[in-house]
Amino acid sequence: MDTSAKEITFDATGVCSFCHEFEKQCGDVVHADPQVQMQQLETLVQRIKRAGRGKKYDCVIGVSGGVDSSWVLVDAVNRGLRPLAVHMDNGWNSELAQNNIANLVRGLGVDLYTHVIDWEEYRGFMQGFFDADVIDIELLYDNAMLAVNYKLAARHKTKFILSGSNRVTEGMTMPREWSWCKMDKRNILHLGHRSGVRLRTFPAISSLGYIWNSAIRGRKWIWYLDYLQYKKDLAVKTLQEKFGYKPYPYKHYESVFTRFYQGFILPEKFGVDKRRVHLSSLIMSGQITRDEALQMLVGIPYASEDALEADKVYFVKKMGWTPSQLAEYIRRPGRPHDNYQSEAWFFELCRGLRDRFAR
Repeated sequence: MDTSAKEITFDATGVCSFCHEFEKQCGDVVHADPQVQMQQLETLVQRIKRAGRGKKYDCVIGVSGGVDSSWVLVDAVNRGLRPLAVHMDNGWNSELAQNNIANLVRGLGVDLYTHVIDWEEYRGFMQGFFDADVIDIELLYDNAMLAVNYKLAARHKTKFILSGSNRVTEGMTMPREWSWCKMDKRNILHLGHRSGVRLRTFPAISSLGYIWNSAIRGRKWIWYLDYLQYKKDLAVKTLQEKFGYKPYPYKHYESVFTRFYQGFILPEKFGVDKRRVHLSSLIMSGQITRDEALQMLVGIPYASEDALEADKVYFVKKMGWTPSQLAEYIRRPGRPHDNYQSEAWFFELCRGLRDRFAR
């Protein structure tokens, strides 16, 4: 981590505030006693099985084609759970991701539900975000993914949603100015309205929708990998051997847009390299060394210059832009999400109240 994260501070020994926060928030998982962790996992699995008796599925698992969500699906099935795999297709899936998901669900013998968002609708929302010059364009995918998983859990009356999110490989706090509240449906609607698009197939979820699902209906979003001795390199090796899995060069690059966003838009327009956060989590959890991570940061956040140029051509064609429009977009300064209509303040208020009364 460096001063591209504006709120960073360093102590007298040169250790940054993000590392201290990681130890505070994630140390219990990173340094967990394996036997205690296994007991907690067994207790969770039995809870899921009991709650799912008499139902077709006892949990929902969102799958993107990435390593983390793929490993959750594999481990859950191996422990006798009966998941429904859920995928959200926003039109940007890489062919590699689609093949990884297909091989996985076929090999495990699980059902897959794919929610497809109409491309012209999704493109309209993206255009609204681009026109507004806000940083978190992935808010669209992340919000829709959350909404789809809660929708399927409600439809099948399951109480548990198992997520590939975890504190071992992604526990480093994201700098505040690098992202935005994922429940900000109002922001999505407002920026879409500016672009002339309305919700039809886009499954947005609001702060109140999240509260309804989690607090009222009792649907639990579980960071499943926090219950495992999760080693990413070993997971990749097993996935490759048993399911013909093909990995990606960087985290979340299973989506063509995500790799273009993280590998080009963020560093060129906003001065943000998310590899710093992702690699820092792996350093702090002991999965790679700092020297190895620094070597990985050498060069552009792409497999090659040719791969980047190919994605520029693909992005411009898919969005209906010209190369000069892309260049103009990159030149414009970014603007905060809360320059526009937003409900992030309400979500943060509710979270603060929850944390206060949970003490």
